[in-house]
Amino acid sequence: MSIKPFVKWVGGKNQLLPDIRKRYPIELGETINKYCEPFVGGGAVLFDVLCNYKVNDVLINDINSELINTYIQIKKHPNDLIDELLIMQNEFWPMEKEKRKEYYYKKRERFNFLKINGFEKVNIEKAALFIFLNKTCFNGLFRVNKKGLYNVPMGEYKKPLICDKENIIAISSLLRNVEIKCGDYKECLDFIDSKTFVYIDPPYRPISVTASFTSYDEKIFDDSEQVALGQFVDSINQKNAKVIISNSDPKNINIDDNFFDELYQQYNISRVDAKRMINCNSEGRGVIRELLISNY
Repeated sequence: MSIKPFVKWVGGKNQLLPDIRKRYPIELGETINKYCEPFVGGGAVLFDVLCNYKVNDVLINDINSELINTYIQIKKHPNDLIDELLIMQNEFWPMEKEKRKEYYYKKRERFNFLKINGFEKVNIEKAALFIFLNKTCFNGLFRVNKKGLYNVPMGEYKKPLICDKENIIAISSLLRNVEIKCGDYKECLDFIDSKTFVYIDPPYRPISVTASFTSYDEKIFDDSEQVALGQFVDSINQKNAKVIISNSDPKNINIDDNFFDELYQQYNISRVDAKRMINCNSEGRGVIRELLISNY
């Protein structure tokens, strides 16, 4: 069974999934029957685990409230969400480029209004707008300015699949017994015990000046935050849970940068190949290394 993420997500793990899958703890689905993702993002690893292993308790979390609202609406109201998406898809597809731009920016303005002023009754509309913007914006980015307003321009797609009905229904079924939270990753600690597999995919440490242009929320995940996350991993390790952490490899740019090698020196560190854009220019695209770190 294969289910794909309902959004395009910068740093999404579809590409690295085979490498991550090789590192799942062998006890997963047996003595390890709980799963936790403190930074769920697009959910590629989540859906892979849920499709292929029996886990009794699952907790996912993210600080991005609009992303989490969309997970919740898919879980609870998939058909209502599909109806909203179909309307936008049927309106958007026949339009010429200039009309599409006008339509896109009106939807972006509406999304930002609801993001700042929204209330529970508009959560389905807000989730539909979140998916619409993700599918039609430039490169599937979610980027906000300092005021917390989404500011990504429209992308160039001939016929973007705005409403993937079958996938949404399948995801809704998978999420039926999943606990979904929005908040600080540290709040997941109480859920984690020796029967838990934890996958941690935080905001990556930038490996170039231009690599840090994307902000998922108004907060900055700097080196001090990476160190705090390392302490969180230590707390998980003390609970005898199994954990995998992914992050960028600073040695792509500076072979002498041992930031993560020192931060996670007591753990197993693997370097795996990934295709990423490491700067704004197309010349910066290519195979680079990323880190997969585990405590087993």
